[in-house]
Amino acid sequence: MPTPSMEDYIEQIYMLIDEKGYARVSDIAENLSVHPSSVTKMVQKLDKDEYLIYEKYRGLVLTPKGKKIGKRLVFRHELLEEFLSLIGVEEDKIYNDVEGIEHHLSWESIDRIGDLVQYFTEDKSRVDDLRETQKKKTTNN
Repeated sequence: MPTPSMEDYIEQIYMLIDEKGYARVSDIAENLSVHPSSVTKMVQKLDKDEYLIYEKYRGLVLTPKGKKIGKRLVFRHELLEEFLSLIGVEEDKIYNDVEGIEHHLSWESIDRIGDLVQYFTEDKSRVDDLRETQKKKTTNN
């Protein structure tokens, strides 16, 4: 099981490959705001743990194991963003909140949040009711 730090790298690599078709150490470093040497160390560890294949100066490729986890991590991140937006968290706070909580929730909790998001988005009146409840609470305070 990858550590939270490993998850951040796998997620970022997955997104870069999905977006650009490749992921370079420099791109990963820039997107994660870390030094390229830190990326190289982590990429070597991810290679050793068989999440990716890394060849110095040639780039890297996610293994099937790495792709599967990367896809799930991106899903988790996007689901949590959708959930926080749905419950009315201000847009400018969502990304940092997701970064702060995503590694601390079990996959079971993520699945239940997914159920809740689905419940609310299947029927717009449910979201409207939630917004009305929030408005009343704000007005009463």
